[in-house]
Amino acid sequence: MKKQLIFTLALFVTLFSFGQKKELKTLEKAVKNNNFAEAKATATALEPMLDSMDDKMKSKFYFNRAKALYANGSGNIADFDRAFDDLSKVDKKYVRDLTETKKFVQNELLVKANGFYTEGKYKEASSLFSMLYKLVPEDQEYLYYAAVSSIQAQDYDTALAHYIMLKDNGYTGVTKEYFAINKESGEEEIIDQRTRDLYIKAKTHISPGERMTESKAAEITNKIALIYINQDKNELALEAIKEARVNDPSNTDLILTEANVHLKLGNTEDYGKLIKQVIENDPKNKDLLYNLGVISAKSGNAVDAKKYYQTVLEIDPSYINALKNISALILEEESAIVKQMNGLSNSASDNIKYDELKAKRINVYKEAVPYLENVLKVDSSDIDFAKTLANIYSAINETEKAKALKVKFGL
Repeated sequence: MKKQLIFTLALFVTLFSFGQKKELKTLEKAVKNNNFAEAKATATALEPMLDSMDDKMKSKFYFNRAKALYANGSGNIADFDRAFDDLSKVDKKYVRDLTETKKFVQNELLVKANGFYTEGKYKEASSLFSMLYKLVPEDQEYLYYAAVSSIQAQDYDTALAHYIMLKDNGYTGVTKEYFAINKESGEEEIIDQRTRDLYIKAKTHISPGERMTESKAAEITNKIALIYINQDKNELALEAIKEARVNDPSNTDLILTEANVHLKLGNTEDYGKLIKQVIENDPKNKDLLYNLGVISAKSGNAVDAKKYYQTVLEIDPSYINALKNISALILEEESAIVKQMNGLSNSASDNIKYDELKAKRINVYKEAVPYLENVLKVDSSDIDFAKTLANIYSAINETEKAKALKVKFGL
């Protein structure tokens, strides 16, 4: 009786194994014939049998289900994600074309991800770059682009997770790049080594060279800090910046971000020290000075903001954003003056005060005029600034100028 029981159990296992192999062949055949709907249905039927499969059968199952889910690139993003999970479970000693399949999927998916990014579909691009990293975890550049895409999509939680992973992995993005000068255009071109060498032989390019790219480590930490600031986690932002500055103490972006955090926390003394350090490091950097103007304006420090914008314009009189911001900053003074004027009575003393405020208002207009005029010299299509300037001309009795401007812009 005991022997009969053993024989029956063995027969059951054999039949069960035979059923698995048959279903697995059906799955493989459906995938081969691009019948992905049938393949997915067969995979669903096979899934409960996974625990009883040997390693070889499991590898073939995961490999074919991955191909069914990927569906030659026509699957949805959720299916792609499951497909990559399956591919990571395949043992290549049982599936000979695993490497080739991964490479094909990688190239095809990269084209899709770049396409989504170019089209402004940043969330989709982020998902695909993240999947590429899952598919090829040794290539951390995919994770970096997933983070960048998430920032563009304003998905800050996902971006933060990606950037923290990059930081923890020690990713720097430093690579060797090859370049040469195009003889016809005189411009430097960055190209792969083999192509560059062919161009040099063909004498279409000269002055070949190679160099290491800049590290992205500070940028990554800066992004982490900025996301923390966005989430009002200022203490965590400071920790991230201080950690980064140990290795890159003079990085301007990091110093500026740290200064901004201290400003938010009300640490004006620390803010002042850091701003002084930034200016000492690069006193003629117009973009830096402009950013300092923006930070000062946001913090309510109009005096410093105006000073920074004026310094920018001394370096570059056509710096359009500095022109726009300083004119707006000056005109903001009008609101307080008008409020005071409206609060006055009809008494003799208030009438005198009213005239003083009116003169002060005119002076504000006159101070703003040169900047507004320069805005239109640099950007003659800005109709909003043209309207503002025309109204100010009328207010300060420059009627001919106001008329000319209205005619020019059709106001």
